Amino acid sequence: MIEKVLVANRGEIAVRVMRSCREMGINSVAIYSEADRSAMHVRYADEAYCVGPATSSESYLNIDKILEVALKSKADAIHPGYGFLSENAEFAEKVNKAGIKFIGPSIYAINTMGDKLTARQLMIDNGVPVVPGTKENIATDKLKSVAKKIGYPVMLKASAGGGGKGMRLVRDEKDLVSSYEMAKSEARSSFGNDAVYIEKYIEGPHHIEFQIMADEHGNYVHLFERECSVQRRHQKVVEETPSPLMTPELREKMGQCAIDAAKSVDYVGAGTVEFLVDNDLNYYFLEMNTRLQVEHPITERVTGVDLVKAQINVANGLPLAFKQEDLRQNGHSIECRIYAEDHKNNFMPCPGVVKNISEPLGLGIRTDGYVYEGYEIPFHYDPMISKLISWAPTRHEAIERMKRALYEYKITGVKTSIPFVSQIMKADDFVNGKYDTHFIEKNMDFLMMDDDCSDYCEDIALLVAYLDYTEKMDAAATKSNVATPNQSAWKEYARRKNIVRL
Repeated sequence: MIEKVLVANRGEIAVRVMRSCREMGINSVAIYSEADRSAMHVRYADEAYCVGPATSSESYLNIDKILEVALKSKADAIHPGYGFLSENAEFAEKVNKAGIKFIGPSIYAINTMGDKLTARQLMIDNGVPVVPGTKENIATDKLKSVAKKIGYPVMLKASAGGGGKGMRLVRDEKDLVSSYEMAKSEARSSFGNDAVYIEKYIEGPHHIEFQIMADEHGNYVHLFERECSVQRRHQKVVEETPSPLMTPELREKMGQCAIDAAKSVDYVGAGTVEFLVDNDLNYYFLEMNTRLQVEHPITERVTGVDLVKAQINVANGLPLAFKQEDLRQNGHSIECRIYAEDHKNNFMPCPGVVKNISEPLGLGIRTDGYVYEGYEIPFHYDPMISKLISWAPTRHEAIERMKRALYEYKITGVKTSIPFVSQIMKADDFVNGKYDTHFIEKNMDFLMMDDDCSDYCEDIALLVAYLDYTEKMDAAATKSNVATPNQSAWKEYARRKNIVRL
């Protein structure tokens, strides 16, 4: 049985995994870069080891160094979190060869689902609907004829892609070749693989994903859907469950498709099957993420299942503690991703020192974060600093509770996306549940109209405190100070008042 877990990650997900380990009586081992020496996950873990300089390639992506630490600390297992090495088959293979348990699926599953073309063909073979398009890397000389046959608009996608990289939307043939070259170039630099395929672009789609869990005994379940259509540049910003689009019939069919997709690669552990759904409720397989998702807390909130504990139990060889008929969606949950970024300046990351932080509390609120007062957010990594999750019996109440929590969430010293996501909660399209993946671009003018004063609150507070201080000093001086014979009392008073220039 697993007694010590090395968490091969950083930030909020590292802390989140360690919390479940602590509840299970399992010791946790943190790794950190030189830039993360004072990070919360380092403080929280039972043991912590530096694995290299600030750059990810020399630290959090340094497979050999991480394995060295795992062996040195005598860890039984490694949890990869998400991002970094979480879907790296080479890492998983080396972990297993070192006699350490990789808390994740098989190398075959990672490789198969990690290549979009291979996964696409596998889904076709298993009867899972896919978006019309090519089944292989598209060659330059066939590009125009294939695109014309599919019909514009089309989407170019990197075979090894993810996170919106290596993707280009093409609405007109004149932009096809240049977009193709850009997609290949980005795919090559991001993934070391420039293979690109082409598929029909679904207008106004919903991005809906299903959480699945499977054990080594052939048991498979889905833990329902998450609506992930609030996106900016193909990156999710807000997620919710249940989806406002979903019907009971559609949920059952898509859930079964997600399980079929997982069975096709003998999947074990936690994974997510993603779909695109059009306005006529036709759905198409998009990809499978062979890891824990950023937005997993909303699924935990409505089902009551701790997905990290379930992952560890499966890694221990235990059967799932629940069957499909045991699972229910209880109430409604929403997650807002909080970034250290300036949405008024093209969403530029804003690393820096957190001067003050006040996290929201109260019924139905959960905060998964990792920053604290005095912590310096490094510029080397993703700017997401926390996830704010609300739960309530109904969707309307969950939105109102999220609004309240965002109002209470105060961070000074760095700019954050709190004002931006606060506006999302107020947008009519979101409130009415009538939105798709174009929600942000359609509502950008409204989303930029925030009246949040967080950018100025810190300066105002300092100014008011200083004014109060000088007023008290003046009052004391008026009682004790007497002007010298050669000095006017009025001039002395003016001199003191001139300290603060407004």
